[in-house]
Amino acid sequence: MRKGLTVVVAVAALVAGALGVRLILERGAPVAAAPGPVAAPAIPVTVGVVTARDLPVFLQGIGTVQAFNGVAVKSRVDGPIVGVDFTEGQEVEAGAALFQIDPRPYQAALAQARAAKAKDEAQIESVQADFERSSKLMANGFQTRQIYDQQRAQVAQLKAAIAGDQAQIDTAELNLGYTRILAPISGRLGSRLVDIGNLVRASDNTPLVTITQVRPIFVSFTLPQQSFDELRQYQMKAPLTVEAYSADNALALAEGHLTLIDNAIEPATGTIHLKAQFANEDERLWPGEFVNVRVTLRVRRDVPTVPAQTVQEGPDGYLVYVVEPGDTVALRPIEVATIQDGVAAVTKGLAPGERVVVDGQYRLTNGARVNPVTPASSAAER
Repeated sequence: MRKGLTVVVAVAALVAGALGVRLILERGAPVAAAPGPVAAPAIPVTVGVVTARDLPVFLQGIGTVQAFNGVAVKSRVDGPIVGVDFTEGQEVEAGAALFQIDPRPYQAALAQARAAKAKDEAQIESVQADFERSSKLMANGFQTRQIYDQQRAQVAQLKAAIAGDQAQIDTAELNLGYTRILAPISGRLGSRLVDIGNLVRASDNTPLVTITQVRPIFVSFTLPQQSFDELRQYQMKAPLTVEAYSADNALALAEGHLTLIDNAIEPATGTIHLKAQFANEDERLWPGEFVNVRVTLRVRRDVPTVPAQTVQEGPDGYLVYVVEPGDTVALRPIEVATIQDGVAAVTKGLAPGERVVVDGQYRLTNGARVNPVTPASSAAER
């Protein structure tokens, strides 16, 4: 009985306490206020300044470096090679000795031709003297016409034989000269393809060595036919500047000028073939090399530019975030002429000196508050 009374008293005390708290709240006892909305933090972005600069307008293509001249050196006579007078890969001048073919058979042929001429010259002296005597006897009636005509014909035959002997001498001298193989052009030698001691023939298809002229040098390339009219119009005013870049487009190799616009467009590919010539004094261009080619048509002067990553492409064109006073951003449509080498040339919508968001714009909305960071300070923080 006592235990049940105790429980009843405890429950009553709890109810009374709860009613007391309720009364205090209803009478306006002070309570903590609910927290209000917190301002969104400024978004850190990298900013840049619109800069006016001169930008070239160019066409791009892929080309192959070609030697200005190339010669496959072959023998013009038959015989064994008895001498090699060069080092593979060396630079040679036109007329430099390269190979020596055994000259002895050709020296003997020359001596034989000279001997044949000397024999005919000695013979014609006797025949010529007989003919002159016959002429005098013929005039006095002591010689027949038949003998006179025979001696005149014999003189003519010997003169023709001597002329033939001289031709044989010239041929033998020429062949003897061909036994010493000389460089026909100035240039750089390739690898030796025939070694000393080998027998070579004039009919052989394999060259002995090759020579390529690399100063100056050509680059052969193609461009789409859509570029032809503009290209031709500017080329008529002055030879266009052509720059050759490495295959990864990261390194400028040489600068030259356009020398050829081919006389027909290739219908199968819709391209026009072109050639550019380079002085190549430092030999940075090498035959067979693939290069990227830029043909400069003209230069845009003082055009507003921004880094390429600043520009976003929307459904209606290009857009950039412009940083306004108060460090808020506004999304602005612009017109872009070209994007090249990581730089966008802006023809409408931006003015030099304005600040634009270069990096971090994908977290932004129009009117957002930003914390501008310049590229230099951003790099220092990292």
